[in-house]
Amino acid sequence: MPNQVLDKRQAARVNIGESLGMKGSRKVVNITRLRQACRTCSLVELCLPMGLTSDDIQQLESIVKVKGPLEKGAHLFREGDSFQAIFAVRTGALKTYSLDADGREHVLGFHLPGELLGFDAIYPRYNRCSAMALADTSVCVLPFNQLADLAQKVSGLQATILRLMSKNLSISANLATDHTAEERLAGFLLSIAQRTGEGSELRLVMPRRDIASYLRLATETVSRLLARFQQEELLEVHRKRVRLIDLDGLRDLGGSFEIADRTRQRSGYQ
Repeated sequence: MPNQVLDKRQAARVNIGESLGMKGSRKVVNITRLRQACRTCSLVELCLPMGLTSDDIQQLESIVKVKGPLEKGAHLFREGDSFQAIFAVRTGALKTYSLDADGREHVLGFHLPGELLGFDAIYPRYNRCSAMALADTSVCVLPFNQLADLAQKVSGLQATILRLMSKNLSISANLATDHTAEERLAGFLLSIAQRTGEGSELRLVMPRRDIASYLRLATETVSRLLARFQQEELLEVHRKRVRLIDLDGLRDLGGSFEIADRTRQRSGYQ
């Protein structure tokens, strides 16, 4: 079944130009119709904001390779590996983490469908963290040298890559700010709702200990706060399922720590 889904997605991407009546044309792709054709492609954040031509899209797709599925617990890359590519999550989810001198794990981020990872390795030319699948996961691989060459030819691609890098830096900076445990957890849940487009019904693929590590909290603190939020009727928890009941209350509590791109509003979360 996963292969059939990928085949359908790949077929939709290959036939974008034809479906829009653009054989041999340099006309700019109609963004509204392209968004419908590409809504399942994890590279929409690279393509759609720029108004690429059909030829530009074909050039970008020509360097993209699909990898996976990676089984839960498998590594996409490990700390110290030579830097080769940027990755875009197609399905599933990944966590990035590092190990300190005592072997303790520190979660650096969660990467969901439609999100990119690997930017932090561009400067040192090696991966400064490890990336592990939290569920069965597939990714698009963008070889960096080819992507850099293409960015010089395709108008707007370089600026978009820089924007995405800036977004990652902003998220990292937000984690370093002074917020209470309540603000951190509420903001995290709001950001997951926005990033996944699941609205108020969330499935947290990451375990509590990973959430705690990411938010710089103790695991017991996360569990205690989830129980308290449930008592206060802000949400309901059933194992990995979380239903956000009072979005306004959560925003009042964690809006200042919401780890999300506020310019990207998805259906089901407003």
